[in-house]
Amino acid sequence: MLKWLATIGMLALTACGTPVVAPRPPSLPPPPPSQVPDRLQSPEIAARNFVEVIYRMRPVAMRECNARTRGVRCDYAIVIDDRPGVPPNAFQTRAPDGQPVIGFTLPLIAEARNTDELAFILGHEAAHHIAGHIDRGRRSAAEGAVLAGAMAQILGGDEIAIRRAQQVGADVGQRRYGKTFELEADALGAVLTLRAGFDPVRGVAYFERVPDPGNRFLGSHPPNAQRVDTVRRVAAGYAGR
Repeated sequence: MLKWLATIGMLALTACGTPVVAPRPPSLPPPPPSQVPDRLQSPEIAARNFVEVIYRMRPVAMRECNARTRGVRCDYAIVIDDRPGVPPNAFQTRAPDGQPVIGFTLPLIAEARNTDELAFILGHEAAHHIAGHIDRGRRSAAEGAVLAGAMAQILGGDEIAIRRAQQVGADVGQRRYGKTFELEADALGAVLTLRAGFDPVRGVAYFERVPDPGNRFLGSHPPNAQRVDTVRRVAAGYAGR
């Protein structure tokens, strides 16, 4: 852990939830994609790859966000979650002032085998913000809570039963569009990845190594194969759009 933080710190990154400012490190030029091996990297190489991906992806994400949205902040902050024991993960959220935040855990940075995987994951998370998935999910959760609570009340439920029904309804409403949101983010994330000069097909290969969630009813994520197919289809039809 200390080696990771020291390495990333030398490359102008800051951990513990502080926004990353990632200028290209002049002493660490990025290796050509064809020379990045498909295996686990050393902390030094993985950190360098992460900085290079931010350097190239963040301006593209900001530009696309500004072009595709209105009244939405597009100044992405990239943060590192360095808490001990967290699993490989990336996430998108918003700060209280509305700034979009994309987070990576250290295990995910370590597991990514090349810059294309990191770039696609960052593009996917940036796409969630552009597509407004946080607000859309909250609206769906609120609608589910209202409908479930009303049904419980009609059936004669007491206050506790109504509250429980609202909680269940909110969860169902939140999950209702989960798979759709993920595939939308995969498609737009592939475009962002391509526009930054990375290969999303090579990038989405990351999901061929992680557990497959399958096609569960109201699952939060679609099957990995469906995600890979989505990205391949977008890449095949991409013509600089």
